[in-house]
Amino acid sequence: MDNHTDSWLISNFKNGNEKALAVLIERHQKEIFTFIFYKIMDETLANDVFQDTFMKIIVKLKEGKYNEEGKFVLWAKRIAHNLVIDHFRLKAKHNKVSETSYDNEEFSIFDLIAGKEENIEDQLISRQIQEDLMRMLDYLPENQQEVVRLRFFDGLSFKEIADQTGASINTTLGRVRYALINLRKIMDEHQIVLTR
Repeated sequence: MDNHTDSWLISNFKNGNEKALAVLIERHQKEIFTFIFYKIMDETLANDVFQDTFMKIIVKLKEGKYNEEGKFVLWAKRIAHNLVIDHFRLKAKHNKVSETSYDNEEFSIFDLIAGKEENIEDQLISRQIQEDLMRMLDYLPENQQEVVRLRFFDGLSFKEIADQTGASINTTLGRVRYALINLRKIMDEHQIVLTR
């Protein structure tokens, strides 16, 4: 069973073969745990998030919410990333999601997505900000929309985005940069203010 593809294992797990899931987890556990650990830098907490990630993967697989649009491991990392973000939203006083990891921009509209612990009012405002951002993405060329979603909503690295889209890392960086420039223009033109 170790020689089978991820797709084969997933298909067999959906048909009731629990051993297929065990093989899938064993195959990817080191990479996914490492991915989580380097985001959190706390082994105990990384273990908790890792367990939660695979619980969520099992539920999503059983609900039929996995499709073959990309590699299983990228999908699993997106789930893990979202759980890490959830953890920081609950625990951290302030945590920014920013594109400044590749450029020294003084302001990122994505800095407004994540933040401190939120009361109901803050949650409603955050939801409104996300909805505004999603509407603004519609104004971008399709390839820019894709990289923005993968980078800032799914949390993929530039290398993972390049792998998934078949573009070079430089092309990916360029698309993100132009997307952010265009989003700022859209904000100005439509007088959209994303603030808490």
